[in-house]
Formats: sequence, structure tokens, C-alpha cells
Amino acid sequence: MPHSYVQCRLHCIFSTKARRNLIPADVQPRLWAYIGGIARENAMTALAVGGTSNYAHVLLALPATITIAQAMQLIKGRSSLWLHETLPPMSGFAWQEGYAAFSVSASRIDETIRYIQQQDEHHRTLSFEEEFKRFLERHGVEYDPRYVFG
Repeated sequence: MPHSYVQCRLHCIFSTKARRNLIPADVQPRLWAYIGGIARENAMTALAVGGTSNYAHVLLALPATITIAQAMQLIKGRSSLWLHETLPPMSGFAWQEGYAAFSVSASRIDETIRYIQQQDEHHRTLSFEEEFKRFLERHGVEYDPRYVFG
């Protein structure tokens, strides 16, 4: 077969350093759009980007040439740099070192997009920590509760 055919969709979740509320509500739309642009400039597709003041969810379609680690490094590194350079009051902004990434089947794309778009509403009843643990458990990811949140 002379060509590679790949459909790799990932629901990525990452938080601000120490899960501090570092992303003001008025900055969020600009940041989510910028993250989408980072994806586009690097041959990825951001199908949805959203979050709250202390974390982000990104539904990404990755090409065969980019690993999950590379995608996260590009998105987190460049978005952090953009915040520092564009909004001087955010010079202390940083993403937490780790991330989570879960595969998403074609049949769950629309549901995942809706989920990402409704983060504010969703987190009125569920904390980020509770949500994150549920994701890990639902996807069968083993973790040590003492270390999962740094």
C-alpha cells in the first residue's frame, strides 16, 4: 500500500500549573481560538477547544506524522508563549507539566464536541479533579491518587 491512512482523534485535557485560576473568562475565547490556530499551523485539526479558568479540553485530529507528545508540546508551549507576549499581565501563566489524552471513536465525535463546549455548565456540579479521575477510570488508566494531581 503506497499511502498511509490514519484517523487519530484524541480528547486531550491539561490544566494550569497547580490548577490555579489563571485564565480569565474574557481571555478564554481568544486562547481557545489561538490553540485552534496552533493545531491548524501544524497539520492538526482542533475539532473543539474549551475549558475554564484552570484547564483546557481539546479534541484533536492528528496526522500520522505527529505524536501525542509533540502535539501537546506544541499546543501548550506556543499558547503559553502567546499569553506571555500578548497579554503582559499573564506573564506568570504556565500549564501544568502533564496531560491526558484519550482516543475518541467516530461515533462519539459530536458528543465529545458538545461536552467540551459545555464546560462551564458541566463544572457547576463536578470539580475538575472528580472529572479527571472519572476519565482515567472510564478509560482504564491506572494511576496513584497520591500523584495524579502533582
